[in-house]
Amino acid sequence: MEEEKCDFISSLPSDILRRIISFLALEQAMKTSALSTVWTSLWVPVEVNLREANREVKDIVDLFSKPYDSHQVWKLCLSFQDSKKAPSEMKGEIIALAAKGVDEELYLDFSERQKEQVKNLCLKLEPCCSCHSLLSHPSQAATFSSTLKMLHVRRLSNLSKDLISGLFSSSQFLESLKLEGCNGLQSLDIEANHFLRSLKVIDCPDMVNISVSAINLRSFWYQGILPHQVHLKNTSDLVEVMFDLRNGSGPSEFDCEDVLSLLASLKDIEVLRVSGWLLEWLCSGGVIFRRLDINFNKLKQLSWMDSAMDNTKRDSLACFLNICPSLEKLIIEIDPNRGPLPCPYFHHYWHEPHLWMDYTSVMSNTSQLENLKVVEFMGYTNEEDQSLLIDLLLKKACLLESVTVTSPQHHSWKVAKIPDDQSQLNQTWQSSNQQKQNAVLSLIKFIIRIQNTLFTRIAPSHKNATP
Repeated sequence: MEEEKCDFISSLPSDILRRIISFLALEQAMKTSALSTVWTSLWVPVEVNLREANREVKDIVDLFSKPYDSHQVWKLCLSFQDSKKAPSEMKGEIIALAAKGVDEELYLDFSERQKEQVKNLCLKLEPCCSCHSLLSHPSQAATFSSTLKMLHVRRLSNLSKDLISGLFSSSQFLESLKLEGCNGLQSLDIEANHFLRSLKVIDCPDMVNISVSAINLRSFWYQGILPHQVHLKNTSDLVEVMFDLRNGSGPSEFDCEDVLSLLASLKDIEVLRVSGWLLEWLCSGGVIFRRLDINFNKLKQLSWMDSAMDNTKRDSLACFLNICPSLEKLIIEIDPNRGPLPCPYFHHYWHEPHLWMDYTSVMSNTSQLENLKVVEFMGYTNEEDQSLLIDLLLKKACLLESVTVTSPQHHSWKVAKIPDDQSQLNQTWQSSNQQKQNAVLSLIKFIIRIQNTLFTRIAPSHKNATP
């Protein structure tokens, strides 16, 4: 009964295979190259030679801006002039690999060989009114070169700076921008129109200043060192923020005032992922959150990312939860690979130190979490610190529905609250039995009412019936 299994899909013509993967998002479609040599052949890039990078930027922008029925891949090469060789013999140095999706997605991965790194990057989109002007005047549509919606750039160099600026400025409808692996980038200034919704700056170990102005920005992710300054202007619609500061505070001195100013600009968000050491250092510097004017009244989900959880970190988290009255979900992400970050010494000159030294003080100085329903602990190894935090949350969250603990080996289990003494256990059991008795009595009364109703409806018909 066993027959040889044939891969009918891979045996299809290349044009049909390209059409099939065009229905996938570009990021998912590119993973098909690992299936077999047939699928790998679909991603062989088309070589595009650039004689002079600065002069060819417009041509490359136009190439990326065209609509395509299938995903496209290019290899951008920079040719070097050599009088001793014929043009056909000149070999170009690869400066980038590019992939364009049918849904207006563009990935650019620049070569690591480019040693001259970009230190300052300023990207500006023209005001949104110019976009509406182009749409309302078809005669001017020819000058509008790109409807690109998503731009993902890995690694930057001075050679690529003009190309990125050209792409960004011409992409009037850009909704998502991601910069990744930008070593050497110190300053980022983005001014966007009404279309930009998502901004991600990932793995930028040298960042110093970030300035973003985007009126409809909904999501902002940052991973790297703590920048000296972060200015989020005209971002009233911001909903989700991530500050993954796994690389520490960087060479600049940690300033509580600057961090508090950043937190104040985020007080209306609903989802926050933050490195735990940032809040811990604020508390060590003497900041008492509930005495500030900052309240995260709309925050629904908080993720605390750290290398460990101890008493000091627990106290800092408890202090921050005092200004999160609407919190519904709390996630604790422990990853030892992040490494510990020693807290610097602070001069307490404008706030008194607050870190409590005993568990009783922690309990008495923590507000009730009236809306917290779900708690997830991920990567826990220290059972003592874990139990202290869980116990605190079980006592402070009156509506808590689910507490899940996941080990580093991805084994998960649920945590339930057990009464402290036998009398409380008996009281809980009696209360539970009383509820069951009340439920049974209610059911009996309901059945009796139904029977009475049916009897009153049936009885008159029997009364008027003739024998």
